[in-house]
Amino acid sequence: MAYTKEFIPKKSDNISDWYTAVVMQARLADYGPSRGTMIIRPYGYAIWELIQKALDEKIKAKGVQNAYFPLFIPESFLKREKAHVEGFSPELAVVTIGGGKKLEENLIVRPTSETIMYDAYSRWISSWRDLPLAINQWNNVVRWEMRTYLFLRTTEFLWQEGHTAHATHEEAWEMVVWAINAYEEVYRDYFAMAGYKGIKSDSERFAGAGCTVTFESLMPDGKALQSCTSHDLGQNFAKVFDIKFQDKDSSVKYVWQTSWGFSTRSIGGLVLAHGDDNGLRLPPRLAPYQVVIIPVGAIESVVNECKAISEMLASSGIRVHTDFADGETLVFKINKWELRGVPLRLEVGEREVLHKTFTLTCRDTSQKISVPFTSLAKAVTAELADMQARMLKESEAFLVKNTRVVDSFNKFKEIMAGSRGFIKASWCENPVCEAKIKEETKATTRCRLLDEDEKAGKCVHCGKESRYQWVFGQSY
Repeated sequence: MAYTKEFIPKKSDNISDWYTAVVMQARLADYGPSRGTMIIRPYGYAIWELIQKALDEKIKAKGVQNAYFPLFIPESFLKREKAHVEGFSPELAVVTIGGGKKLEENLIVRPTSETIMYDAYSRWISSWRDLPLAINQWNNVVRWEMRTYLFLRTTEFLWQEGHTAHATHEEAWEMVVWAINAYEEVYRDYFAMAGYKGIKSDSERFAGAGCTVTFESLMPDGKALQSCTSHDLGQNFAKVFDIKFQDKDSSVKYVWQTSWGFSTRSIGGLVLAHGDDNGLRLPPRLAPYQVVIIPVGAIESVVNECKAISEMLASSGIRVHTDFADGETLVFKINKWELRGVPLRLEVGEREVLHKTFTLTCRDTSQKISVPFTSLAKAVTAELADMQARMLKESEAFLVKNTRVVDSFNKFKEIMAGSRGFIKASWCENPVCEAKIKEETKATTRCRLLDEDEKAGKCVHCGKESRYQWVFGQSY
């Protein structure tokens, strides 16, 4: 299918159809042959590689090492932890036959790696000298989703999952907070996306965790996206998998553990948060190409000038692509790269070659900037930085505008039936009350802000005493 805006619905008319059309037309991904699977195309995978690089640097700087564990997990491993297996059972893919024979024990295709990693941890940890043990995986996981959506909810997806073991709960909690802070930094500094960082309610936390911390983003249709999570596992898995260590005082203790993950779902949030009616708008730090050069005509002087500009920009560390494709009109190429969200576009024709002055077109604002050849690299570098900052500021303003403090359940219902967004409201923390709020409004507790102090109030639904304000929103 050709790159053309005619195939993309307006975002404001139907955000779901718009989203799918943009993901497909921008060649981020395609549907796999099996239900719920997704092919990540090179352009989409290039974004994931940039995310990986940013996160991996932070993970390694923290002293966490990368490793790899098997895809297949013995069924008995998952059954050891009751809450864990109950939480994942509806989503499991189970292998019962191997090599043409029925297996003696079923194998689970990895939905997450706590169980298989902690079986190994029980063998690797025996002394306080073995702690902390901090391992990260970049891998794929399978969860049999009933309702799928490219990037946002697929049967198989890519992610990183960190798993650590510590001598004390204080050390473990520090790691939980470090991970969510690192994720928030990547969202702000690379995705140009603001959000809320907080603690999940007991009913919304990870299966088997004592506490789950989340980063919640708000999408343009007013729905919330759980963008990543970090879990305080306490000693729950340690006791199930018998992960003990002899401490300095010779006493034998169970370790304290954490796990935390960030997935390709984040790319779906990126598309939704920044895209417009013309397609993607990529923040410069996650754009596979930060500048695209489009030759106007194929005469030698134009071609040579394009090559010279490309080499100059690349030598300044800028990711640049020159579109020499044959058989495509100038208008087609402009639409193509606008749809694919390249931050800056540079058209080079005979006039530009003659005057040695070039026009940069900004994808986020459509602003045009005239720059002489001698200042081009400096101007591009500065504009990319400005664009990154503009897009974050835009996201922050959207979050503030669409977060409302509410103390009336009628007002709560009115908002959730209309523009949606985030609602901050007091809640009694009774799961029955939480379930009724969801039943009546489709809104769930997204989180209690991580650094927010207690604030006595009345539950927005039942009127009983409450200790905190919670963030509510309807979920994808």
